[in-house]
Formats: sequence, structure tokens, C-alpha cells
Amino acid sequence: MPLNSERTTVRTILEKKKKGEKICSVTAYDFPTAQLASAAGIDLILVGDSLGMVMQGRPNTLAVTLEEMIYHTRQVSRAEPVSLVATDMPFGSFHLSERETAANAIRCIKEGGAEAVKVEGGRRRFRVIEAILAAEIPVIGHLGLTPQSVHQLGGFTVQGKQRESAREIYEDALELAKIGVFCLVLESIPLELGKKITENIGVPTIGIGAGPHCDGQILVFQDLVGLTHQYLPKFVRRYADLHTVSLQALEAYVRDIRAGSFPGEAESYHGPSDIDSFFQ
Repeated sequence: MPLNSERTTVRTILEKKKKGEKICSVTAYDFPTAQLASAAGIDLILVGDSLGMVMQGRPNTLAVTLEEMIYHTRQVSRAEPVSLVATDMPFGSFHLSERETAANAIRCIKEGGAEAVKVEGGRRRFRVIEAILAAEIPVIGHLGLTPQSVHQLGGFTVQGKQRESAREIYEDALELAKIGVFCLVLESIPLELGKKITENIGVPTIGIGAGPHCDGQILVFQDLVGLTHQYLPKFVRRYADLHTVSLQALEAYVRDIRAGSFPGEAESYHGPSDIDSFFQ
């Protein structure tokens, strides 16, 4: 039974900030992970375009397509989680006209089963975010390190450490809240900036490398359970080591097959003892 058996909605997320309750969020890209997240009491599941790196082994998120996002969102929504399901709009899906952007967001809802979409970027994206909102689709904003801007930023680096960039992120956060996003992801920014934004906007902030003062936190599922076996950012805390556990299980499986001990009697089916008579 989920820790929270009531369906989480956009209104639930907004009310959590008012009540001072922390928001728990995680990525999921498939049916079983969505089931786990829901059972654990996760408030918000994000079908992130991070799947390009986590699931496809790419160096960044830029090659992920809208079709792939819809596919993975459909797997997550099919689990019918109590968590709110949001999906990333991938690179190229909202760098278009307002009409085309809204149409792509509508596909995420109609075909993928998402309940909200996330759009990276600040002032350059205000108009397309307004177009999505005009289509009555809830939007999550995303400021700080925006992975789709990796080439422009010169890598996956902390943002907002200088006065000018900190002011721009802060001002964009205020404006996004005014436009109508229902929450805001803040990625890889100084904790002081995360605190200032959180204290001065009326919508919840979801931090990922933005310090403890945000209204909620999000991590990539594979990172927090220890399936990721490469370099991890400073902001990741591992809660398990499933990589080692899974590797040990596979190694034991290989040993048993080679030793002839798998399958054994317990994993085998029995038929009639006079099977040879069938072939006479």
C-alpha cells in the first residue's frame, strides 16, 4: 500500500509549499520503476529526458526524441501511480513556434498519459510556456543547469555563481512563477541562491543540486539506488548499491549454469514417466 494512497495532483503540489511539507520526486522511465515510486510515496514522477544518458548511454540528452519521450511516459502512466506524472519536453520540441510547441505538449498528454510537462530555460522560453499553459497543460519550469543547453554552457557546470548569472536565474524564477508554472526545478546552483528563490516565489521549488532549502528534491532513480556505476555529481546520495547486488546475482547465475546446477529439480517440470512410449 503506498505511503500516500491519495492521487497527487498539481493542487497537491502547490498546497505542500503552503503547508511547509517537503515534496519528494524521482525520475522513472518504465512501468516497474513507476510502481516502485508510487508504492514508496513519491509525490512527483518525472519521465526525464535524462533517459538519453541513463537508458541509452548517450553523452547528453540532446538526441532524445519526442516519440521516445511519449513512449516512456506511456509506460510510466500505465502503472497508474498515485504520484503525479510529468514528462520532459525534449530538445527541439519547444524550440519552435508557439503553435507547434503547444501541439507537441498536447501529444505528451494525449499519447503519453502525462499530467504535466517540464520545459527547460528562462526568458527565451516565456512565450512558448505561455502557449502550453493556454492549452490548459500544467508546466514545470527548469532553471540553473539546463542539460539541453550543455553546449552553450560549456559542459555540466554549476550555474549562478557569479552576480550576473545569479540575478538572471532569480529574475527568471520570479517571472516563471508569475506566468503560471506550478513548480520549478532548480539544478546545480549555489544553495544560497536556491534559498532566496524558494523564499520569494509562490510556487514550489524542486532542487537537484540546489541545496536543502528548496521545497522538494529530485534525483535520478538509477543514481539513488546505485545502478549507475560511473561518475556521479556531488549532489547525488546513494541509498543502495544495486549495481553490486545485480552483478553478484548474475555471476552466481553464470556459475550455476556452467556447473550444471541450474536448472535443478525445483525449476523443472515433470511429465509421464513412460515418455519413451510416446515415440514408439
